[in-house]
Amino acid sequence: MLSKLGAYLLIGLLWLLHFLPLALLAALGRGLGRLLWLLAGRRRRIALRNLELCFPEKDAAEREGLAREHFGWMGRSLLERGLIWFASPARLRRILHVKGDITLSERGSVMWYLPHFAGLEWVGPALMLNQSAPGVDIYQSQSNPVFDKYLLIGRQRFGKTAFVDRSEGFRPVMRLIKQGYSFLNAPDQDFGIKDSAFVPFFGMQACTLLAPSKIARSLRLPVQPLVVTMLPGGQGYEVEACEPPAGYPSDDVLADAHTMNAWLEERIRRNPAQYLWVHRRFKTRPEGEASVY
Repeated sequence: MLSKLGAYLLIGLLWLLHFLPLALLAALGRGLGRLLWLLAGRRRRIALRNLELCFPEKDAAEREGLAREHFGWMGRSLLERGLIWFASPARLRRILHVKGDITLSERGSVMWYLPHFAGLEWVGPALMLNQSAPGVDIYQSQSNPVFDKYLLIGRQRFGKTAFVDRSEGFRPVMRLIKQGYSFLNAPDQDFGIKDSAFVPFFGMQACTLLAPSKIARSLRLPVQPLVVTMLPGGQGYEVEACEPPAGYPSDDVLADAHTMNAWLEERIRRNPAQYLWVHRRFKTRPEGEASVY
């Protein structure tokens, strides 16, 4: 684990790097991705295994090429985090491109569904720089207190945003939604079997949260997926405001989980290298089934 001093030095480096032109910063990020490919053996193996499970039609060389490209995008996302933390609002507006209309209801409460693409962190600036409604996010605290501090500072730079630690449960989030906060929800990971069900995802049974459609239906929240695409070189980031799948949410939370997984799979297939393959998406298995990792 990195020491506090090491963390401060790394954050200082991100501050220095944020002054660079985006094209140069992107090139350095791709170089970092190549280094991580060599050094982060565990994450490399997880990414390759996920791609093997999800894209069995591709051969090993194709999957390795996809994984290497993914590490390049992840290297960029790490170095370009300094822009989110330190760049001026004017610069962020120049490199952020919003496609479509971001939903705002009359009372301000919306559920934004945020899939884990490499540029996910750019949703916050895109929302907070372009609308004034407050937002609430469920937050996983970081093991390094320095990174934890700066991650929260970066996410709270613009607009009015509340963060609820995952350990506090959902009740604080619900209270804020009822006060007019919109909910930034990134549920497409494996959080264990509690409040989840096994739902197909790329042909695999994936432990999938049932809460998103239940919350949206019970609180009558409009649902809008936001997909972030990192653009090549110095072109910036595209945040696409998408229409939710037809009929979502319905009165059948299991059917809704199937619907959203199918929608997400289709979106990932458009740009597979930018999805978060280093996460063990299939770590929870049905009873009696061996680990796939």
